[in-house]
Amino acid sequence: MPSSPVQDSTAAWPAPLAASLPIPLYLENDYWWAYVNPQAVAVFERKWLVNLILFGNYGRLRDAALADLGDVVQGRTLQMACVYGDLTPQLQAHLAPDAQLDVVDILPIQLHNLQSKLIPDGRIALRQCNCTKLDAPDAHYDQLLMFFLLHEQPEAVRRASLAEALRVLKPGGKLVIVDYHRPVRLHPLRPLMTVVFRKLEPYAMDLWQHEVSEFLPQGVGFQSVTQQTYFGGLYQKLVITR
Repeated sequence: MPSSPVQDSTAAWPAPLAASLPIPLYLENDYWWAYVNPQAVAVFERKWLVNLILFGNYGRLRDAALADLGDVVQGRTLQMACVYGDLTPQLQAHLAPDAQLDVVDILPIQLHNLQSKLIPDGRIALRQCNCTKLDAPDAHYDQLLMFFLLHEQPEAVRRASLAEALRVLKPGGKLVIVDYHRPVRLHPLRPLMTVVFRKLEPYAMDLWQHEVSEFLPQGVGFQSVTQQTYFGGLYQKLVITR
């Protein structure tokens, strides 16, 4: 089923459409409290709270992600999944006049929330779409961004999302990933995060036990894969050049 466009370069800036694609069961079952329930959006869409959840590192990680897209973001960019906080408004501010930004998410409520944070802009399209089956041709985007998405996905979904990201990425294009990473052994927050993951983030421990590169599809060539960790290794930025 094709994705449902919420905004495009020729239309006005309408409210997102009602759900036309099924919401994955893992989101309904495991993340209703964070993304699906309307009350969750009202609670979590607070910059200070997002920063607190990341122990004061939100701005640092946001800026690290945007830095790899360039001071002026050119060409076509895809952001896979909406994000609480001001990541996307900051990305909007860096778009070149002729650039295009597409943001996809399976939850209309998240698209509606993101729309409310953005200035109406013909360069930006918000679409309901499943990250495992993108409505885009091969080699369509110059760069892609995944910001704290992979740790929320079961392994099969994570693998499919990465495969789709690389499918729609042009040769020479960048995939920028920011997410959790296994902290150093004596990290003071390691016991707390272990409890948080076990209680609230059932798939996040995968990123402690495996490198993201282990989930990449076989047979895809890369020019480079670079990794940088932050805050005692608790967070990472991975930049994959197709």
